[in-house]
Amino acid sequence: MASFSQFGNDLYTGKRSYNIVGRRTIWYGIAALMILIAVVVPIARGGFVLGIEFLGGSQFQISQTTNTNQTFAGNAVTAVVPDANPRVTIVGGDSVRIQTDQLTNKQSTAVQAALATAYDLKPAQVTASFIGATWGQDITRQALTGLIIFVVLAAIVMALYFRTWKMSLAAMVALLHDLVITAGVYGVLGIEVTPAAVIGFLTILGYSLYDTVVVFDKIRETTSHEGDESRRTFAESVNLAVNQTLVRSINTSIVAILPVGAILFIGAFILGAGTLRDISLALFIGIIVGTYSTIFIAAPLYAHLRSGEAAIAKHDKRTLAARAASVTKSSAADASINQ
Repeated sequence: MASFSQFGNDLYTGKRSYNIVGRRTIWYGIAALMILIAVVVPIARGGFVLGIEFLGGSQFQISQTTNTNQTFAGNAVTAVVPDANPRVTIVGGDSVRIQTDQLTNKQSTAVQAALATAYDLKPAQVTASFIGATWGQDITRQALTGLIIFVVLAAIVMALYFRTWKMSLAAMVALLHDLVITAGVYGVLGIEVTPAAVIGFLTILGYSLYDTVVVFDKIRETTSHEGDESRRTFAESVNLAVNQTLVRSINTSIVAILPVGAILFIGAFILGAGTLRDISLALFIGIIVGTYSTIFIAAPLYAHLRSGEAAIAKHDKRTLAARAASVTKSSAADASINQ
């Protein structure tokens, strides 16, 4: 713990530094590759695996059974409706959930009876329900509307708070990066997208922006205090601020990931609660991706956007010239002493 504290102190004072901003082309390349994978692979797989709430269909639930063999459920459904396309999952360890394409009332009754026979249960232990696709479509439309409103308002507020649209733009790019990659993980791994997962996607927006705002606030403080007399270039000042908040970002992410990881484990493996699993999985992925994007995307991109400004370019040129002159003078002095 003491060594980690010393590590953080060295980063804050500048005694130790990682050239994060200076290697921005590397981070851009990694981000571009991950986004490409997140977009291309799901398309190659045939798109996202959407939950029944988005597609609509029939759902059957077998409760309080000691036999959770999924093959029994699949065979029972296809014996009645061969083209029902059953999707079977275990819920909570003692329940089996079967989702199919939309069935008629007659087919649903027959499937319900077949499932009861297959698992040697009373018909009352097999519940049947129908979910219309309209509900999922409404959820999607409202989520997209909320996302657009949130992004627009967040961009305006950040531009006003930091008094520059370039910080706002860098934050929005990082935010888009987080959403695309988080959703891409679902598409690449074939994880079912449910309304709970969509809620998780929207929730990570707040965390991602929070981490970005904290780092940007430190960047603004560092660059404004140093002024024109700074011996660092603008990119180096931004890099110093990123290093100063690096340990804080790591600690915050760990503190956030631990409870989310616990909820994910409990929801997925102990309780079998689909809603808990779906929300926590999106949060778990989003927190990791959001921490990465704040440090390696948002901050370097902001420095990149500002590097072309006349005042900053002039300051950087003067700083580098003074540094080169100092090195030349030092080398000449060393040569004189050696003679």
